[in-house]
Amino acid sequence: MYSEAKEKSLYADGIKLLQKNQFEIEDIDLLKEVINFADYRYYVLSNSVFADVEYDTLFKALQKLEERFPNKITADSPTQRVAKGISEKFQTVAHLVPMLSLDNTYNADDLIDWDSRCKELSGLNEIEYCVEPKYDGASISLIYDHNQLQRGATRGDGIMGEEITPNIKQIRSIPLRANFSNNSLEQIEIRGEAIIHKEVFTQFNAQRISEGQQPLANPRNAASGTLRMLDSREVSKRRLSAVLYHVSYFSLKAGQVMPESLKTHYDTILLLHQNGFPTPINEMKRFRHIDEVIQFCHDFEAGRDHLPYEVDGLVIKVNSIALQEKMGMTAHHPRWAVAFKFKARQATSQLQRVEFQVGRTGSVTPVAKINPVAIGGVMVSSVSLFNEDVVREKDLYIGDVVLVERAGDVIPYIVKALPEMRTGKEIPIVFPTHCPDCGELLEKPEGEAVWRCINISCPSQVVERLAHFCSKDAMDIRGMGISNVKKFYELGILNDIPGLYRIDWRRVHSLEGFGEKSINNLQQAIEASKTQPLHRLIYGLGIRHVGETMAKTLAQAVSDISDFYSWTIENYLPLEDVGPKVGASVFDFFALAENREIIQSLVEAGLNTRCQKQGSEGTSATFSGKTFLFTGTLSQLKRSEAEAMVENLGGKIATSVSSKLNYLIVGNEAGSKLEKAKKLTTISILSEEQFLTLVHP
Repeated sequence: MYSEAKEKSLYADGIKLLQKNQFEIEDIDLLKEVINFADYRYYVLSNSVFADVEYDTLFKALQKLEERFPNKITADSPTQRVAKGISEKFQTVAHLVPMLSLDNTYNADDLIDWDSRCKELSGLNEIEYCVEPKYDGASISLIYDHNQLQRGATRGDGIMGEEITPNIKQIRSIPLRANFSNNSLEQIEIRGEAIIHKEVFTQFNAQRISEGQQPLANPRNAASGTLRMLDSREVSKRRLSAVLYHVSYFSLKAGQVMPESLKTHYDTILLLHQNGFPTPINEMKRFRHIDEVIQFCHDFEAGRDHLPYEVDGLVIKVNSIALQEKMGMTAHHPRWAVAFKFKARQATSQLQRVEFQVGRTGSVTPVAKINPVAIGGVMVSSVSLFNEDVVREKDLYIGDVVLVERAGDVIPYIVKALPEMRTGKEIPIVFPTHCPDCGELLEKPEGEAVWRCINISCPSQVVERLAHFCSKDAMDIRGMGISNVKKFYELGILNDIPGLYRIDWRRVHSLEGFGEKSINNLQQAIEASKTQPLHRLIYGLGIRHVGETMAKTLAQAVSDISDFYSWTIENYLPLEDVGPKVGASVFDFFALAENREIIQSLVEAGLNTRCQKQGSEGTSATFSGKTFLFTGTLSQLKRSEAEAMVENLGGKIATSVSSKLNYLIVGNEAGSKLEKAKKLTTISILSEEQFLTLVHP
């Protein structure tokens, strides 16, 4: 951005300004220029030229001058980054160009296939590719109008995002003004990622812990959450960085000719870099053969831990903008770009102890407590061991050095113990014979791997059942998460599910942390739950072996939940996916007098217990008799929304791929279900776009 001569000149100007005893109006423009130069050196190049106290002196001088001469304040002044306070909410804004997802690959064969498709679409035998890091942060979109930062937004749903301009201004590496040297651009939309460097993230978490606060989960979630904070003063404390890696749209001033710098992806990023934007230019590589791309991907992955920020892969793009436009895009992703995802992250740690946790159905789950270890940007200290059989199969002992992996970079699990590291001091993991909470004797049903507490009044089970009933996919009582459920239970405010509808709100008013607004919101959420459809109530009751899909099947089989009281096990067996085990579980639940009393109490509280049949009362039976299954990540719909569309049209949601399945809808990162479906000629495999066409012909 700055020539060597210009840098020396600005540094000298800064020293002269620091030597002044008094600042006047004619110093304002130079102060702005020197401070912007200092910001560029510190936040973009990580190589400061002024000491902190010197920078503060220059900044305060500019602030005071602008207070004296407010007509000299401009939108690109460094002082305009200062956080203004709390916003009421974020407005939704449309992106100039949709922010699509990327198609993913996981191995060399996938990249070779993608390369073949690119050559087929382009009609060329050789294509130049750009390869750059896939940053693990939060996507942002910036619009500059006549060089001025006009708007910053989140990705949102890809079409619409939330305007977060005040928060974007707290990212010091993002220029408030873009001084494009060719001066031909009228408007430009730039895409990028807000990130938190590893060192900054570690320091910030250490500070939070010292203040008695919970540490943030990982840099990606921290960046995403920070961008959407309503108080921009808090945003400024988190020291976000940014990397801008794509020009999605630009318009030229009247009479201007397309500059060469906007004809390839690499040159657009170089243009941004040369004009002071933080870019991946130093990590970007260009290749003409896919074998070179593959080798670079493997080499980069091997060295990922040495990077100052988290990455979860690499992005490969066709370099020519003209070719990109020719190849186009699907409804989900551009055909000219693909993400190469890195393997699951692993680390070793030591198994310190095992705790036994009681779930809502009485299942006792062993949870390994390990020395905290960072895996893929997350500190992992607890790992589920699932059941006694898993512990025995993996031959785990307390004190073992274990290999831990985050499956899909999300769920941690123990891959194996490292017996060669044992010292002889390791001790066996002993399963309890009695419930670790209520003390009742545990039972292990024949043919099952899980030990259970059969005491239905066990405090852990009661709390877990209440939390499940209130959860998003059940009755969706927002504000009644596990922490509040536990607090209310321990204080005797809440003892069972019907108790949710007769809470003594006078006692809640006396609790710390419960203001008038939060109590009103909680009361409204509880009241709204009374109108939830029957399948949510059935799921919320926590019947063993009954998930969301099974709950919908059961709800559609009756007019009212009380109909189940007269059913025998044989009545359940003809239902979709109901076998003897599920049928017996549901039969036992509704046969139990205590459960019927709970349901009667809910009826008296005003809850809906009737079912609106699919294909009736305003719904269509277009998909009557058809079964659907979704796999992968949908880009235009939430999974729950897509499933609701099917059910509203009379169709059913399957739980697995079988010969009974009619349609498999495939999103991004489709897994084994797709491979299995390909082997069954009776199944129609549709993209999300084709599914939407089927729904809305």
